[in-house]
Amino acid sequence: MMSNWRLLKLETCNAFANMAFDEAILTARINHLVPNTIRFYCWQPSAVSIGKFQDIRNEVLIDNCRKHGVDFVRRITGGGTVYHDTKDEITYSAIINKQDLNVKDIATVYAKIYAGIAEALRVLGVTADFNLGDAKTCPNLTVNGKKISGSAQSHKKGVVLQHGTLLLDVDLEKMFTFLRVPWAKTCMEIVNVAKHKITSIKQESMRNISIGEAEQALTIGFQKALDIKLVSGELAAYERELAEKLCKEKYSTNEWNFHGKSTVSE
Repeated sequence: MMSNWRLLKLETCNAFANMAFDEAILTARINHLVPNTIRFYCWQPSAVSIGKFQDIRNEVLIDNCRKHGVDFVRRITGGGTVYHDTKDEITYSAIINKQDLNVKDIATVYAKIYAGIAEALRVLGVTADFNLGDAKTCPNLTVNGKKISGSAQSHKKGVVLQHGTLLLDVDLEKMFTFLRVPWAKTCMEIVNVAKHKITSIKQESMRNISIGEAEQALTIGFQKALDIKLVSGELAAYERELAEKLCKEKYSTNEWNFHGKSTVSE
């Protein structure tokens, strides 16, 4: 029998609130207070997120971020550094009890969730391939070898949080104004390499896709690939309160973003 999961409609927040909501939902799911949940969101202002174990000073051009009003935040998930543009991407998070996915290993979790995104891309007229990744790279989706969707995971007490991006469009010059790439002498040097490695729905379909259209396609894709029914819901009071606390006392602090330390539970 098809199970019902909660769908949280698209919200646009700053980087600290976005990461706080994802962790609050994960905690609520672990405590059996809410069902499996798919959430869509955008970033305002644009932001750079780093993986849990990264050193922000090695990954992010902090002065450039401050100069252009771009947030930077540490995630509780692993993986690498990501630039999140306020207009050109939609981000999803999937918070799921692993038993409900009927999977044995992390790679299969990625494969199942990415199947939903690949299905969404098919709806939008783009054919993508799943790549398992390697020791340095999380699994991702590519089109003709170029990355169109990346993600990262956190596993805790039998529940997985996977969140990731889907690029509607990409401005590589803008992206690498904020990301530190040690081998490069100039931004254009990086852009010339990156254009062979990163793509977007606009580049592949030759049309502009709105965030609303992408959200609809992802909803269809996840339902089909995971054999579930997504039912519109709201955040519980517990999640909102916890998210507010996490936002203020963890994700917006230098202690967390620079040193990976927080007094708030994780």
